[in-house]
This record gives sequence, structure tokens and C-alpha cells, in this order.
Amino acid sequence: MTDKPQSGELFGIPYNFERPSLGRMLSAYWQPDEGMFVEKPFGIGYTLNLANWRSWLVLAVAGGLYYQQRQSGEATEPEAGEEPVEVVVDD
Repeated sequence: MTDKPQSGELFGIPYNFERPSLGRMLSAYWQPDEGMFVEKPFGIGYTLNLANWRSWLVLAVAGGLYYQQRQSGEATEPEAGEEPVEVVVDD
């Protein structure tokens, strides 16, 4: 029986299931000569290249949206004195 390849491409999407080393993990996320997306050091697909300024913009927008969602979630929680309202709809 032949061994399956540990890395390569399938339908244009890269995959790599080789055991990652610390150096490979660190260098995968910081590639100054590459674009915004680079191949993941372990797994399937692409990840952000932190050497590209656009990646930091994406992280800032995602963080802002997460912060806004957390703030609006806290505001919509019922207060201690409020009870749920029962709604009855007649057909």
C-alpha cells in the first residue's frame, strides 16, 4: 500500500499535514515578499500574512466588529426586575 502525500494541492487549495516545527510556524505568518494570504503551515487553505499591512486592517475591522457585537449584546440582556412577556396569537 502506498503512503498518502502529506502536502500538496487539491483543486487549487493547498494542504499540509506534516508535523510543523516552531520555525515553520513562525515563518509562515510573516512573509514580507508575499501577498495578503499565504499557505497555512498546518491544515487546509490559506491564512493572513502578518507582514502585509492589509492583514492588520482586516484584523482591526474584525476586532472592531467583535467589540461592537459584545457591547450591543450586553445592552439587550434583560434587567433583573424585568420578566418575559407572553404573546398569544389567535388564528
